[in-house]
Amino acid sequence: MSDLLVLSGKEVSSSVYRQLSDRIQTLKEKNIIPGLAVVLVGEDPASQVYVRSKTKTFKKLNLFTKTYRLSDNISQDELLHLIIELNNNPSYHGILVQLPLPSHIEGDKVINAIDPKKDVDGFHPQNAGLLAIGTPRFIPCTPKGVMRILKHYEVDLNGKHVVVVGRSNIVGRPISILTSMKMDGANATTTICHSGTPNIQAHTSSADIVVVALGVPGFLDNKMIKKGAVIIDVGINRIEANNNKGYKLVGDAEWSSIEGKASSATPVPGGVGPMTIAMLVENTVEAAERL
Repeated sequence: MSDLLVLSGKEVSSSVYRQLSDRIQTLKEKNIIPGLAVVLVGEDPASQVYVRSKTKTFKKLNLFTKTYRLSDNISQDELLHLIIELNNNPSYHGILVQLPLPSHIEGDKVINAIDPKKDVDGFHPQNAGLLAIGTPRFIPCTPKGVMRILKHYEVDLNGKHVVVVGRSNIVGRPISILTSMKMDGANATTTICHSGTPNIQAHTSSADIVVVALGVPGFLDNKMIKKGAVIIDVGINRIEANNNKGYKLVGDAEWSSIEGKASSATPVPGGVGPMTIAMLVENTVEAAERL
């Protein structure tokens, strides 16, 4: 029987919502209801699922949210015009543009058009820059959720070696900054690996904590980690399965392979995913509190 400790994002997110309840009530006593505008362009199935989950959570907490569902042939100018309208709408403290966007729309221009004070995803260059210099306004939701899981389960990063596999602006880069910051709950030595890294195993096998965020099912196995490593699996991949849905969700780590060697790991589903939504709620509440 495996002694692997499951780092449950469901458990941690429940704790986050309990902690947020008093803050939400304080805002409501001031006639402020935290509000989130979600912009969904096109019919991407994964994006549809994410948006439904986000909307469900906001409504469960009696927060205000509205999803703007747009055709995938909307022009870039029309989308930018909507963003400006949302920036000026006081009902919304946060604006989230669900990625990916259709190929004819420049994602950077859309993200740059969001008011940085409403950019609860933390993707605007101003917010990315504030994070880089160690004074974040909004921390991107998935990296923030990863850090909260590590804190909840008292995983000590101080002086440890963290290897992040993946260098996206959404997960990899922010995680590398957060884990290496000189602050409580961080202060690690962090290495980023990516598609240009020769022999990734040479790095992951020496890591105390591995954060894998590639989007490649089963990429990380027991040959790539050392005994007792902590595995944070950010990957959410659909693979074919003989069930009613015709698919199942798996991570970037091969669970059956790592569970005899890793000391703890986040499951997929039920690990990082629920925390991403919890941190979106927290960032929206923070935006409302800054009024």
